[in-house]
Amino acid sequence: MRRLARLLDPYILLLVGTVLVAVLLPASGQVAQGFGWATKLAVGLIFFLYGARLSTREALDGLRHWRLHLAVLLCTFALFPLLGLASKALVPYVLTPQLQDGLLFLCLVPSTIQSSIAFTAIARGNVPAAICAGTYSSLVGMLATPLLAAWLIGGHAALSASGLVAIVCQLLAPFVAGQLLRRWLAGFLTRHKRVLGRVDRSSVLLVVYTAFSQGMTEGVWGAVTPVRLLALLGVEAVLLALMLTLTWHGSRRLGFDRPDRLALSFAGSKKSLAAGLPMASVLFGAQASVAVLPLMLFHQMQLMVCAYLARRWSRETEGDQDADGTPEPVGPAAHARPAGGTGPARGG
Repeated sequence: MRRLARLLDPYILLLVGTVLVAVLLPASGQVAQGFGWATKLAVGLIFFLYGARLSTREALDGLRHWRLHLAVLLCTFALFPLLGLASKALVPYVLTPQLQDGLLFLCLVPSTIQSSIAFTAIARGNVPAAICAGTYSSLVGMLATPLLAAWLIGGHAALSASGLVAIVCQLLAPFVAGQLLRRWLAGFLTRHKRVLGRVDRSSVLLVVYTAFSQGMTEGVWGAVTPVRLLALLGVEAVLLALMLTLTWHGSRRLGFDRPDRLALSFAGSKKSLAAGLPMASVLFGAQASVAVLPLMLFHQMQLMVCAYLARRWSRETEGDQDADGTPEPVGPAAHARPAGGTGPARGG
């Protein structure tokens, strides 16, 4: 039980609590409209902070390792979506159409930054590569995720002219503003990193509450039964296992060394909750609560599984070093972090 408690992300517990509050006390009427405007501001704040934290120079410095970053992008925006499309064969016997749309949206979300870095460091992998891979994935995802969602999911995720304006105003414009102001904000963000982290996560909780409240008032939860949720968990477990297997063995076939294989496996098999939730609120509206449910479950699953794998691969790396007698320089101590600031502080 103690080991399980260590694996559980406390933030997931807050998210679950927020969902329960929305189910028991959903916002409606004028209150719901107020929460809707607050959510739009919160989404803009999330991407403004992300832009202000991201070191442009660090991202450019990482271009020299382009083969690994290209492999991560292909895993995130090609291989994952193909598996998501294949899950349509499970409708209606295993998944409902709404849950399958949410699963497909999960497959379109960019990779994480913070947890990919953390697990790569624990496993003694190439940390700078994980930093840049997650960064590029997030940058590409701001455009690729909405466009792919409109193309592959359609329906509520279809992009109209107003939808494009919403994406530009709520996602791209705040991010660009953060980048432009980074020069003056970098020191402030570093000094108040913990406080801003709480603001960041609180904004995501607001997005979750608003989405699930709207889902309750619109009655979109009728088809989500406990049996369907268990089926969804099983499908996501298979999805995560497939991606971890393909990234680990595929990186070997591509000729990457062990530190790079570790970075590719963690960055190429994970999805960002912090980026996905705000995007879903813009794309799906009242359907966002069901759309983000697969992502929330997958996020916790990937944290638990990757935490175990990171410790296991770290022990294997130590064993390889002991056997050779001349340890190979891997991990953050061996790969000097590129210059250019503090880098991104979170990634979901």
